Amino acid sequence: MKRNIYIVIAGLLLGTTSCKDFLELPSEKDFDSSTIFEDVGKVEMAVLGAYTSTFNAELFYQFGMGTDECFSTEGETNSKNQVSNYVYNPATSPTSTYTAMYAGVEQANVLIRNIPLITNIDEAQEEKRNMLLGEAYAIRAANMLHVVRYFGDVPYPTIPVVEMPDFSSSRVSRDTIFDGCIRDLQQAIELLPWKSESGMPVERISKNTAYGLLARTALYAAGYSLRWNLDSYAPGSVELAQRADKQRIAELYTIARDACKAVVERGENDLIDYETIFRDLVNGKYNVESMFEYGQKGADRNEVRLGYTNGIFAHTASFYGKSQPAMAALPVYYFEFEEGDSRRDVTIANYALAGDSTHQMNTYANHTIGKFRVNWKADAGVSAAQRDINWIHLRYADILLMYAEAENELNNGPTAVAKEMYEKVRLRAFKNDRSKIGETPGTYADFRNAIIQERKLELGFEGWRKTDLIRWGILYEKLTETKQEILDLANHTGKYTDAARYRAYKITDAKTFNDPTVALDFIPFTDEPTPAERTELERQGYTVLDMYGSTAAFFNNKFTANEVWVRNIYRGLEKNKVELFPLSTSTIDNNPGLRGQQHPLY
Repeated sequence: MKRNIYIVIAGLLLGTTSCKDFLELPSEKDFDSSTIFEDVGKVEMAVLGAYTSTFNAELFYQFGMGTDECFSTEGETNSKNQVSNYVYNPATSPTSTYTAMYAGVEQANVLIRNIPLITNIDEAQEEKRNMLLGEAYAIRAANMLHVVRYFGDVPYPTIPVVEMPDFSSSRVSRDTIFDGCIRDLQQAIELLPWKSESGMPVERISKNTAYGLLARTALYAAGYSLRWNLDSYAPGSVELAQRADKQRIAELYTIARDACKAVVERGENDLIDYETIFRDLVNGKYNVESMFEYGQKGADRNEVRLGYTNGIFAHTASFYGKSQPAMAALPVYYFEFEEGDSRRDVTIANYALAGDSTHQMNTYANHTIGKFRVNWKADAGVSAAQRDINWIHLRYADILLMYAEAENELNNGPTAVAKEMYEKVRLRAFKNDRSKIGETPGTYADFRNAIIQERKLELGFEGWRKTDLIRWGILYEKLTETKQEILDLANHTGKYTDAARYRAYKITDAKTFNDPTVALDFIPFTDEPTPAERTELERQGYTVLDMYGSTAAFFNNKFTANEVWVRNIYRGLEKNKVELFPLSTSTIDNNPGLRGQQHPLY
């Protein structure tokens, strides 16, 4: 790593209507550590630059698949498909997140080391200095959480590289790392202002956000993860387990509960209409539900291609230009949503944007991710692959569900507060119709299962499902169950015997930005319409679609149990092995301290 801390800013927008243009990156050579800590203004440039290492495409792309929501639409020899289906080894293990997160940690370490040295400043500058230091602590913690949840015990640098005795670092127990991250976030909370007091854009961490990150980190620290003996690295020592200290686990759930409670009681954040969350997101508008976003302004950050690889399909010749998803909704995910749940048609797009600029219905095999769709934007963006769409790291619904989960864990069953938080999310989904949300479970196990399901429905495709399943200790079981459900739907058996084999729908125009279309209406048919029925439907302007067939604008594969793409889903899944990635060969080769410290089952 270089001694210079490469960072920077060209413009800062603190308004509440847009969260797009708050930072631009000039040359990395504009500032270095010899001049950057001369005043608070330059330090702010460094802090803003550190945010650019808090996210990358791998976090939503490779790591966002292989869940009970999402699969890869690429070929079986493609590396993204292999990661999605747990087919990897040290030679092919992903490296981008590991590298990017540690770059951000190094930037944060330089900031944390030097910011307190800024003295002889007035009260206003001191408040600004403290806020910037709080952001640096929070960035370090957030980045380390990303590394630990995918790679487990890893190096844990807390001082700048130039102050290290050598450039070799070994694995550190994840419990030590988690506890360090929690201390960082607690320190950040002390230093940071509330969102309403700072005027900061949603791309920066406020006290509200730091509380949410603290709750999230504490839940991961209390949960299950793949562990092994760090002295022997014996394959037989590998197990999926929580930390051994039960008292500390209880403390962690208390930390999570209290952090969420602080945000709720503050009252600055709230739930809004579910569809509006994502229409605002793709158009760079701020709302009180979105608490922390990764900004996409600037060519280097736009390279993550949000809305392109993880959006809906749009033909190159369409009004919106090309959008080419490489990931899609599992066919059975659509059926997880209860009737009347407004989240289903926002989360899952049941249509594609065809070359003639029309909405055409998707089959079960090619339902795509609906939260980041290009036709909901007010403009075309920078280019087809660079749409200036932010990524949501944290929103208020997550706070409510984490609050409910922690309460349940602490009290061996749902308290009144736990039920209230859970029901707030449920009620929003059903447009505040209490008659549709059902009875809230009253036992520990039933409520825990309800939280597991609700997070799946509420936070679909937002990057947390895989590691949520791991921290609950159920990745293998849940994916095994899901694979059987996929086969049942493909065979039209089990609970899917009444699933529509055909849908009749009307093709509509897709020739405007801010497209109001959420989902195409359809008439379901359990069996193929008769020739007479088909003729009448076509006379009325309907198109009849075989939901199991290969007629599709995108991923035009049949949906049958013996199709290669169906057989290959989760093909490399192994319990107590794939819950963590092995370190890549290059990562170990570049760090002598990691020699002999590979994941024992690789």
